[in-house]
Amino acid sequence: MTRLIECVPNFSEGRDMGLMKQITDAIESVDGVKLLDVDAGAATNRTVVTFVGEPEPVIEAAVRAAQKAAELIDMSKHQGEHPRMGAMDVCPLIPIAGVTMNECVDYAKQLGKRLAEEAGLTVFLYEYAASKPERKNLANIREGEYEGLAAKLSKAEWKADFGPAKFNARSGATAVGARDFLVAYNVNLNTTSTRRANAIAFDIREKGRPKTRDGKPVLDAKGEAVWEPGSLKAVKAIGWYIEEFGIAQISINLTNLNVTPIHIAFDECCKKADVRGVRVTGSEIVGLVPLSAMLEAGKYFLRKQQRSVGVGDRELIKIAVKSLGLNDLYEFKPEEKIIEYAIAKDQKKKRLVDLTVEAFTELTASEAPAPGGGSVSALCGALGAALATMVANLSSHKRGWDERWEEFSRHAETGKKHWNRLLQLVDEDTEAFNVFMSATAMPRGSDVEKQARKTAVQEATIRAIETPLEVMEEALASMKVMRAMAETGMEASVSDAGVAALCARTAVMGAHLNVRINAKSLDDKAAADGYLSRAVSLESQAVASEAVILEIVTGKL
Repeated sequence: MTRLIECVPNFSEGRDMGLMKQITDAIESVDGVKLLDVDAGAATNRTVVTFVGEPEPVIEAAVRAAQKAAELIDMSKHQGEHPRMGAMDVCPLIPIAGVTMNECVDYAKQLGKRLAEEAGLTVFLYEYAASKPERKNLANIREGEYEGLAAKLSKAEWKADFGPAKFNARSGATAVGARDFLVAYNVNLNTTSTRRANAIAFDIREKGRPKTRDGKPVLDAKGEAVWEPGSLKAVKAIGWYIEEFGIAQISINLTNLNVTPIHIAFDECCKKADVRGVRVTGSEIVGLVPLSAMLEAGKYFLRKQQRSVGVGDRELIKIAVKSLGLNDLYEFKPEEKIIEYAIAKDQKKKRLVDLTVEAFTELTASEAPAPGGGSVSALCGALGAALATMVANLSSHKRGWDERWEEFSRHAETGKKHWNRLLQLVDEDTEAFNVFMSATAMPRGSDVEKQARKTAVQEATIRAIETPLEVMEEALASMKVMRAMAETGMEASVSDAGVAALCARTAVMGAHLNVRINAKSLDDKAAADGYLSRAVSLESQAVASEAVILEIVTGKL
């Protein structure tokens, strides 16, 4: 698995884009790093930069960016709405794939040490990388902001983790950490009142607000303020006024989307705002957001409408964008704002499933050896599963069946999983064929080369067998949805359930032919017999399922 970490440095400059371009150029000068997003705010005078890559190049890019920021940004002249203490104010590392949080902590410490030694920065470690419990929370480290930094550094308990303890008026200090994926999220209000926005922020944030009685703070036995927690866990929030748009916002950090996802934060803001006579007009995501967060938001709002959630990802994203008002201030572009899409959009390799129907058909008919029968079988299966999903979605919205919408929604979700996987297998089958052809083209001059070629061919052969076997299994599994729709779905679409079964049976039988032809090339005959036996059983089950489904369908026609 590729080892990926994300780095999201925040720089105290959001107005001079020429200056920021020099910083992002420094990031992009490192091979193996992908710059995903540059989100600048004029009112906050702050830019959030997002880039990903393997750990070593990401750390190198962060160091170069910090060096350039220290050179170009003078904190003694900085003004902005967002809390800040340094030129590179904060630089978190987030594990994305193939990297544990503990490993990310080690990388954060490596980065902090290099920032001190190579950029001359004063560095505090926070979140999972924190050296002390009181430094885990970024707000504690940044308390007093840049203006209070000199006094803070003079205290023994606030000795920096790396770098000079002496106040650097130009670059300030930097917080480096390892953290979970955080979404910076702003909710827009139809007011200019920072006080109202703050009140709503205190209502929802986990920390809440100081408890009062008769207008006076309530103190505990130690004489410390007693806090009333807010309504949402894993949420940090403050209110501010954005002159650029002439509105107040609730600025939120969602620190754990598994605890409080975007849609729950949005709805809670709507409820608390309504109580205070304020209306939420929309929201904005600062930086990037995981695809899963947008899909879950789409499902959440569809469920509130008692609508099926087994629709395509594009539809779920559209529902989420509309429901959250993400186009309120500027257009939300999924290909730029969703992390998986942003990573994929610049990949040179084009998938077969990205082609138009016409282009795929023409490519299949051409002299190119792929896509062939395996990919076409997978596509047949995907179309069949999609048809079954369509029947479920139509049934969930049928007049008079309102009490059954969840039943059909579950079928639609299952169908969607099948057609999604079968679409992936369209390309995986062609990739398996290409790997096999590459293996057969390996040199075979020496004995060593012959052995390497033989090993590669056998490994590629196994892949070329197992891929169509998975097509068979997935298409067969999808037939459960088809049978359910033939039996219980709306009768006006029963013929679609029948066509779906025909497609699934074709996918299974077509993929079986691929298993048979590729099994001939496998030297391990016992393994080949095992594969063939599984394939025969899968085809037998598919043929039997098709017969049952067609009998139900013809009985209703």
